[in-house]
Amino acid sequence: MRQQRGSGIGLYIIVVIFILMLIYMSQRNVAPTYSMEKFKDAVQNDQVTSVSIKQNAEIPTGTVYVTLGGSAQYFFYVADVNTVTEYLSERGMDYVLSDVPKDAWVSQMLPILIVGAVLFILFMLVFNSQGGAAMGGGGGANAKMMNFGRSRAKMTNKDKEPTRFDNVAGLKEEKEELAEVVDFLKDPAKYTKVGARIPKGVLLVGPPGTGKTLLAKAIAGEAGVPFFSISGSDVVEMFVGVGASRVRDLFEEAKKNAPCIVFIDEIDAVARRRGAGLGGSHDEREQTLNQMLVEMDGFGVNEGIIVMAATNRVDILDPAIMRPGRFDRKVFVGRPDVGGREEILNVHSNNKPLAEDVDLKQVAQTTAGFTGADLENLMNEAAILAAKSNREYINATDIKQSFVKVGLGTEKKSKIISDKEKKITAYHESGHAILFHLLPDVGPVYSVSIIPTGMGAAGYTMPLPEKDEMFRTRGEMLQDIEVSLGGRIAEDLIFGEITTGASSDIQKATKAARDMVMKYGMSAEMGPINYNNDDEDVFLGRDLAHARGYGERVAGEIDAEVKKIIDSCYQDAKKILSEHMDILHASAALLLEKEKIGRAEFEALFPESERPVKEGEGVAVEEI
Repeated sequence: MRQQRGSGIGLYIIVVIFILMLIYMSQRNVAPTYSMEKFKDAVQNDQVTSVSIKQNAEIPTGTVYVTLGGSAQYFFYVADVNTVTEYLSERGMDYVLSDVPKDAWVSQMLPILIVGAVLFILFMLVFNSQGGAAMGGGGGANAKMMNFGRSRAKMTNKDKEPTRFDNVAGLKEEKEELAEVVDFLKDPAKYTKVGARIPKGVLLVGPPGTGKTLLAKAIAGEAGVPFFSISGSDVVEMFVGVGASRVRDLFEEAKKNAPCIVFIDEIDAVARRRGAGLGGSHDEREQTLNQMLVEMDGFGVNEGIIVMAATNRVDILDPAIMRPGRFDRKVFVGRPDVGGREEILNVHSNNKPLAEDVDLKQVAQTTAGFTGADLENLMNEAAILAAKSNREYINATDIKQSFVKVGLGTEKKSKIISDKEKKITAYHESGHAILFHLLPDVGPVYSVSIIPTGMGAAGYTMPLPEKDEMFRTRGEMLQDIEVSLGGRIAEDLIFGEITTGASSDIQKATKAARDMVMKYGMSAEMGPINYNNDDEDVFLGRDLAHARGYGERVAGEIDAEVKKIIDSCYQDAKKILSEHMDILHASAALLLEKEKIGRAEFEALFPESERPVKEGEGVAVEEI
């Protein structure tokens, strides 16, 4: 509020200065009020009382001031003063002739001084409004002007309510690995006594939303030390040298508060590999990275400072910053398993009243692949649905609806769909669901729906894989391809034609088949060779175009092998659906009647011999 008031006063000062300047200039440039012709007429009519002539020093030009009968005074400019003096002498009139007075140097410099003052005040107002107080105190205009090159890191003081390891759920092994850092910050003498050196840097690597930033805060909270946090994008600036200045300032502040933790979120914004990009370099980012390399492990000594960083693009980081001595330890923070998901759900349900029918263990089993951020969003959406229904608690239906909303978008039950499209969608989703149910390494089916969703899908089939999987077998990948093709096969079997609704299924199946051949070496014809050399992005490469590591003949063989896998899976899936046409018709009819069916209703369509009992964990979605 004080800053806004000061800016307003400054604007008023600028306006007043401009008004005074205009008045001054207007007085210096007054237009003449008389003319030579009027002057001669007044002389002939004896109306002139006195005449005063002011002539310039080196040239005969000047100004004639005329006083008429009363007190009226006028003036006019003349190119030659001699013409006026001769005219007055001929008529016997007296006049006063003098030099034009020279302006004082103050009056000559005044306009320049005014303009300079206005520009200076405007310059100060801009920096006062944009720059905050300098970190660590020292306000005022000078501090704010210098703040452009100061670090933008925020320090979380140990006196505030800290984040503890208890606030971090689902990362048991990660917390154990980082407990050594906490122990060192609490008792460094125990390690230095035996010659041990604590890691200077810890790099947290993992997908977005897995809790990397929260884990770094918990380490600072457990150790009870100051915690400096900054984003990589806050360091790099459009002006060359500013980023390096901010890095120096950040470490200077950290030295004053050592022992402490410096956390750089999204470090890939500043530590990207040097020499990358279409232009070959980026001077500002590279200077900033070079300064960071020096600060972390250069000639200077930064004792008691532990640098932590987080990224989900470790593949693009510069090798120099990844070496031991800078980031000695790399901790992978992955997606939680079923036990971790249950812990995370318990944390995010602490302040949310749950109904008796809510089973968080079952929710954890149905959310394989979800990160901590995904689970928090899931419970938040469920709470919003409960509030919209004017309930003070969250029930199982809220969680199921929010699960679909998070994955596919809100179900659009009011959307008008023609009977023909509904029928096609029902058979399409039934084709997916039957293959999910019958194939041994996928499924079972959790829910099947022909209600359109906000993501543009006309329906969806939601399975429950039996467990969290670290890797996939060749058989599982082939079955995934068969399931993806099931909707298109069902359309072909029933209607004798195909629709565009299977485009995403075909894309998914093609990508899986190509990965099997090129990336995983699962093709008997092509052998265990990796042909996939396009992982490196263009902006990291040294050439605009990538050179393939194989020739045209091998490329043709790869395409042929991909087609062979797709054709084989297509025939196998078509055979299964052809043998279960009665189930296909029954499932489609049930979907047209109810629009959405669960696992029990769907499995009731099969005979007892084809009802496997599977305990599910995890979620995938097949949609049209």
